[in-house]
Amino acid sequence: MKPRIRSRGFLLSHDACPTATRSLMRAQRRNAAPSTTSSTSAAPSPSPKPSASPRSRWLRLTLVTVTAAGVGTYVKWRQDSSSSTTLNPARFTPYTLVSRETVSSTGSLFTIKPPKSDGSNSEVYEGAWKTGIWSVMFKQPQLQIGRDYTPLPSTSSEEDDECLRFFIRKDPFGEVSRYLHSLKIGAPIEIRGPRIECEIPSDTETFLFVAGGTGIAPALQAGHTLLRRTDKTRKPRIHILWANRRREDCLGGRSETTDAAVETQRSWLSRVFKPSTTTSSPQPAEAHESTETSLIVKELEALKAQYPEQITVQYFVDEEKSSIGKKSILDFTTTTVPSSEAHKRNLIFVSGPEGFISYMAGPKVWAQGMELQGPLRGIIKELDLKDWTVWKL
Repeated sequence: MKPRIRSRGFLLSHDACPTATRSLMRAQRRNAAPSTTSSTSAAPSPSPKPSASPRSRWLRLTLVTVTAAGVGTYVKWRQDSSSSTTLNPARFTPYTLVSRETVSSTGSLFTIKPPKSDGSNSEVYEGAWKTGIWSVMFKQPQLQIGRDYTPLPSTSSEEDDECLRFFIRKDPFGEVSRYLHSLKIGAPIEIRGPRIECEIPSDTETFLFVAGGTGIAPALQAGHTLLRRTDKTRKPRIHILWANRRREDCLGGRSETTDAAVETQRSWLSRVFKPSTTTSSPQPAEAHESTETSLIVKELEALKAQYPEQITVQYFVDEEKSSIGKKSILDFTTTTVPSSEAHKRNLIFVSGPEGFISYMAGPKVWAQGMELQGPLRGIIKELDLKDWTVWKL
């Protein structure tokens, strides 16, 4: 999940520990007031102390019992919550850093696991996978701030595998990402979730994913969720446009594109860079020949091998002067989706850094303490696409 919250942290509220206390009735004690006596008057005899009624004693006993039971239940709940190993959206659960693999000079693939593998987390994960795109929050304990990251689909064939994997960029200004990259293997990590970012409707047939950088993580998630719905009668499709600043981020990635897509990049670049009569830069996949393949590209290739002819990917690299343009989007939205399927639900997801999302579809907005989609703008708005729903992640 390209992380859902782009380089922003927020103060985590500590769990409130309200303890209900009740004052118990205390019997009033009557004190004899000193009085002057005379030789002609005798001191009055003290009044007998009234005894507590059975009803009063029963009320006191009930109050003590209820209070003790409430305190005991609360303490037990706190103990159970702190020792639970099941992922929960209401509190942080302790996990352990299992591995950290280098994807590029600026990003790594993290794998974490819960203290126990009893199957409970697998059920939580499965429910989130079936729903759509989801994330979990990582906590930076020193600063008490958190940031959301999107889990990658599991590549393990073991049913009891409860590990979670994340593609995380090391942001020099990101407190949480710098903290995570500083951890040693075996270090504890606290996470909270799952948090559903977007539900993928059951009748979705096709979607286009426009991803920038680590925004490829939600694309992998969405592809995993949608393509799992493949059966004899339906074959949903997904097309991914993935933009990176450097080739090392998508090393080994080869675009599945047409001649029209090549012209798309030339047309878009001519409005950003000065026109040239010479041959334009080659496709990203052809510009860099290498026998190596980045871990994320391997993830995409594995998904393509599992669902042949249902997923296609185009790679764009800034340092190779290739960028996602309008025609790159139109090539899929207008030519690969037959008009007879226009009534089906078609989605466009945009995921990546804040500036990337703003350029493609307009910025998200904050209102009443919530992050909202905001109006559609950017180059996707200019395309005036019909029968397509746009969602910003």
